[in-house]
Amino acid sequence: MKNYIYLLLIGSLMILSGCRSESKVRTLKLAHGLPTSHPVHEAMVFMAEQVEKKSEGKMRIDVYPSQQLGDERQCLELLQIGSIAITKVSAGVLENFAPIIRVLGLPYVFRSKEHHFKVLDGPIGQRLLESPQKYLLRGLCFYDAGSRSFYTKDKPIRTPEDLNGLKIRVMESKTATEMVNGLGGSATPISWGELYSSLQQGVVDGAENNPPSFYTSRHYEICKYYSINEHTAVPDVLIISTIIWNQLNDQEKKWLTEAVEESVPYERKVWEESVAESLKKVQEAGVEVIYPDKEPFMEKLAPVLESYKDDSELYELIQEIRAVKVEPDTVSGEETLP
Repeated sequence: MKNYIYLLLIGSLMILSGCRSESKVRTLKLAHGLPTSHPVHEAMVFMAEQVEKKSEGKMRIDVYPSQQLGDERQCLELLQIGSIAITKVSAGVLENFAPIIRVLGLPYVFRSKEHHFKVLDGPIGQRLLESPQKYLLRGLCFYDAGSRSFYTKDKPIRTPEDLNGLKIRVMESKTATEMVNGLGGSATPISWGELYSSLQQGVVDGAENNPPSFYTSRHYEICKYYSINEHTAVPDVLIISTIIWNQLNDQEKKWLTEAVEESVPYERKVWEESVAESLKKVQEAGVEVIYPDKEPFMEKLAPVLESYKDDSELYELIQEIRAVKVEPDTVSGEETLP
């Protein structure tokens, strides 16, 4: 009931979010939960600038970061009623609205960064972007969110056994929950905005995320161990409300689509730079960065992938992803793990 009242309130404030103003400028609201220092936020600002440039001011995207208009789930719900136009969410949260998306959060389903990008940029990625349309959500693109790894307060994670008994924060994602529990931890869903205080107060013993998120969230102030086991490579997804999308004319759709496409390589470049900078900064702040052997984690999580054999659609998709070929690295002759 509380959440329903929240949606009605926000919806009434923003009911004209996809409409033209008297000056004939199409203004769209983009809300997300990341801080302004985050590379994915930078990519969305870049995309908004490109829209304004391409349209010569006839179309504008106003960006609301840092959960100003709600957390990821609330933003998705606001898209479904057309109260905001665009949001960015983790694919792990989107799976609650479009279940097939959960394939992107499965552990070690991607062999390398190159393999990951080839899947997302190809026919499989396009199918996944289109999959939430029956839920009034339309995927625009995938943004790189790197690989997720464990960070903890009181003990380092060097083997899967080190997770035994630890409460680890996960997204509201069944896949993430199964992954952490499969490694012996106790998965605890907590919203991103509440995680800092939850770590402080001992509600959880640690969490799992990529280096830029670990750094920009300032979780490194509490968690002094970061184990780069890279169990998943869950991308971010830029999504538009189909209610708003259907209000746009063909020219407006073209401006938006082109700007989104141009923002993807920009985001990947900024992301890569941010990963290196984030790891450097957290180490300077006293965090021990650990590179454990990934093989024991892969072996422990193999049953999680096999458990989807009873879900024919998902298991077939896993096989399709595994079958995607990537050209070997010209130097090493092998694909390099992300």
